[in-house]
Amino acid sequence: MSMKLYVGNLSFRTTSDELKQLFSRVGTVESATVVQDRETGRSRGFGFVEMASREEALKAIEEYNGKEVGGRTLTVNEAKQREERGGGRRRPR
Repeated sequence: MSMKLYVGNLSFRTTSDELKQLFSRVGTVESATVVQDRETGRSRGFGFVEMASREEALKAIEEYNGKEVGGRTLTVNEAKQREERGGGRRRPR
């Protein structure tokens, strides 16, 4: 069963492809996404990686949590379920 990881403190230059390549060194990556700002398209400095198995995900946490990549010390842990947020309205432009 796959497991999704949160990867924080990424360099703002890191791409989703680079994130996938990095984590594929320790196991099979199902998906890798660097989260981008909706309005500017720039990286928000964090992302998510889905590993094919729990064992590979735990290995990735052990390998990369606290490791320096691209001049930044990564935070890697199991992703938490996203909480539903209120509908709210968007600000007009």
